[in-house]
Amino acid sequence: MDDPFLIVDNLDDLVADAPPDSIVSRSVYRDDDLRAILFAFAPGETLSEHTAAMPAVLHFLSGTATLTVGTETRPARPGTWVHMAANVPHSIAAHDDVRMLLLMLP
Repeated sequence: MDDPFLIVDNLDDLVADAPPDSIVSRSVYRDDDLRAILFAFAPGETLSEHTAAMPAVLHFLSGTATLTVGTETRPARPGTWVHMAANVPHSIAAHDDVRMLLLMLP
C-alpha cells in the first residue's frame, strides 16, 4: 500500500447484502501485518467449524448469531468482539442479517 493510512467511512458500503442462502465477503485491507475481511451472512447461514493458521479477531457489527469458540457457545450481537489464538476451532450461525469484520494477524 502506497498511502500511509486507509480510512473507510462506512464498512457497510463495502459489501452488498448477502442474497438468500449465502455468505458474501470482501477484502478491506491486506499487508504483511493485517488482513481485514468484511462478511455479510444471510439469515440461517453458517460457517461450519474450522480453524485459522494465525491469530484472528472477530468483530460483529450488526445482526445476531450463535458463535462457538473452542468449547464455548454464546450469542453474538453488535459489539461482540473475540480474539482467538491460531488453530482455535470456531463456527458461526447467523440468525438474521449479520455483518462481521474478520481481522487476521499473520
